[in-house]
Amino acid sequence: MTWKIQAITGELTGQEISIDRDMWVGRHQSADIVLHAAEISRKHAAFLLKDQVLWVQDLQSSNGTFVNDLQIEHDTLLKQGDIVQFASLKFSVLEPAKNIETEPLEPVHIVVNPVVETDTILTQQQPSEAVAVSETAAIQAQEPPKTAAQQMNEQGMPELKERDSQMNVTRDGLPTNIDIPKPAPIPEGIEVIAQPEPKAIAFEEPVSRVELEKVERKNASVGLISIIALMIFAFIAWLLFK
Repeated sequence: MTWKIQAITGELTGQEISIDRDMWVGRHQSADIVLHAAEISRKHAAFLLKDQVLWVQDLQSSNGTFVNDLQIEHDTLLKQGDIVQFASLKFSVLEPAKNIETEPLEPVHIVVNPVVETDTILTQQQPSEAVAVSETAAIQAQEPPKTAAQQMNEQGMPELKERDSQMNVTRDGLPTNIDIPKPAPIPEGIEVIAQPEPKAIAFEEPVSRVELEKVERKNASVGLISIIALMIFAFIAWLLFK
């Protein structure tokens, strides 16, 4: 009998581990179930199978072994749905499915009907059956003649050789006896007006804020230079006319 435990915490969450013999859990590489965590002792705990029943035993680990949030000191019996915890790593116990005993099937007796001679069946034919046969023949006689399409469907498709012999093709392999359909004529009184081509609409590209700031700085620099130039000219004129 094989028990299973399923990890519900840590990196192994969702992973199932089969237990079909005595197996010990620990951080050491030689352990049957290796748990890579600093809080797990090198030899942390052991699973024991006694008479196909699963037990867990703590091997004097540093951070303890728990069953349903209770720390254990002795061998503890496990059952379906128990939570086994090694330090902070938790596993759910899954009980193996029990074998279902199948009951032997009872023999079935098949009764075969006796064979009845054909002559007897013909002699026992009822008059109503004969009338039905005659009515069916009359209905078939009254059916309308079959169309060419129905006859072709009954005959089936001709073989490939027959179709090739009936079709004339050009040097390029194209059939010569197939007419290309012509476009339908335009009825009288209907004028065909060509639709004008759509005109392209020009969109002005938006000016970015960076360009606007550059233009504003440039205008401010030009204004400042103009003011300084006017002040210099005014100072020179004051010196000349003094």
